Amino acid sequence: MHPPPHVPDKNECVPPTNLTAEQLLDGLLTPEFGSRSCQSRYEFASYHHNKRKHKPSLYLLAKLRRHEALQKRCGPGTAPYRAAIRQLKSSNGAAGAGTEDCRYLVSISYRGLGNRMLATASAFLHAVLTERALLVHQYSHDVGALFCEPFPGTTWLLPSSGWLGGGFPLAHLGSYGNGSKESLGNMLKADVLSVGPHGNASWSDSDGRRRPPYVYLHLEGGLDFHDKLFYCDEHQRLLRGAPWLLMKTDSYLVPGLFLLPSFQEELARMFPDKEAAFHHIGWYVFHPVNDVWRAVTGYYGDHLAGAGQRIGIQIRVFRSKQKPLKHVLDQVLSCVRREKLLHLPETTSSSSSNTSNTPADHQAVLVTSLSSWYYERVRDEYGGGRVHQPSHEGQQKWGDTSHDRRALSEMYLLSTCDVLVTTGFSTFGYVAQGLGGIRPWIMPAIRSWEPDRDDRMRCRTHRACEPCPSSPASTRRPTMTAR
Repeated sequence: MHPPPHVPDKNECVPPTNLTAEQLLDGLLTPEFGSRSCQSRYEFASYHHNKRKHKPSLYLLAKLRRHEALQKRCGPGTAPYRAAIRQLKSSNGAAGAGTEDCRYLVSISYRGLGNRMLATASAFLHAVLTERALLVHQYSHDVGALFCEPFPGTTWLLPSSGWLGGGFPLAHLGSYGNGSKESLGNMLKADVLSVGPHGNASWSDSDGRRRPPYVYLHLEGGLDFHDKLFYCDEHQRLLRGAPWLLMKTDSYLVPGLFLLPSFQEELARMFPDKEAAFHHIGWYVFHPVNDVWRAVTGYYGDHLAGAGQRIGIQIRVFRSKQKPLKHVLDQVLSCVRREKLLHLPETTSSSSSNTSNTPADHQAVLVTSLSSWYYERVRDEYGGGRVHQPSHEGQQKWGDTSHDRRALSEMYLLSTCDVLVTTGFSTFGYVAQGLGGIRPWIMPAIRSWEPDRDDRMRCRTHRACEPCPSSPASTRRPTMTAR
């Protein structure tokens, strides 16, 4: 049985009285939280005060305050939540008494921590757009061990089945997949949902008797044509009638939401600079717990704080065995040399050889990788005293909370850098660049058997700090036919 959601004590709930606009991220964060419960919430901004370029829109701030009120009104332990749980247990999808104003989105994420953070951010934005309370399914029960609560006066953790305040009755959420009969795609195939000749979608019944109490959204890899209809306006309108949505993905879905005509005007007002969507969402939703935050600030103070410029190098090899690969090292060294990102110690006086004009002895280099081999080679090349690696786990360990805590601390350390060199397709790097608001130099993924072509070895500046979708949504609307 999972432990119940944390209820802060009265001392944790006392809001600080002297928060600055910088600490509140120009209003992105609410001052309602206590200062002791989550130190990272109001301290993270101080590590970015010289390079924050993206300001939240007033419309986004208003949307967040309304959503906080919705989470508090509908969250676990409230009367609407208990009514919604009773309705879910009854298997009746028709609106029940006390549930009309509260609908729910359960985020089911998996794989590595970067994937899960991008998936959770996607679910949060969809919940805000559709006015649903967000509840996060705990992957290996570690969400509460990694992140503080983002919403004041409530919890975003999905209660377990044994929780007295109204546990969630559906089990084994991680096992839902494209074969689940409750999925949007499969309900379309079974005519539980129908599509008319002009593309208008509706429930097949009028009184809700056949209507399920929840719809599963299969948005992970391998989604078929009918699953992709999630990205159609007609089906988005239809989903509004479902009291519960279960969204499973390991990807960043926000670019797909920007393609929906019904969301575009709202999103344009929330994010006038749409390349900063994850930057704002990430700063609002994700706050490392105090133990993780102490690891971040301690390492930063010991190794990075005094540098005039911080260079982050994130290396990811997509293999189960992290055997050192020389072509990956060659790619890293080629990038920092060609783009003049790092000084060799003996060239400190030559500003023309360094893009940043920062002397070598004023640069600190942070290398993150599962292997120590790359760090050791970069250290040997550029001087050991300024090249640092917080950890080298050897291999990725899904479901290992200690491993994820170290990964989270390193994402946040990377986000404090001034320059980032990252591995393409790595969600670890995507999260770091998004949190930092940094346009990284991206090293394209290459295979060991491919020739060392210059265009494959060369890194390129990413055009935005926004993460890439791991499974891009099609820009073509699915063509719907009557059934």
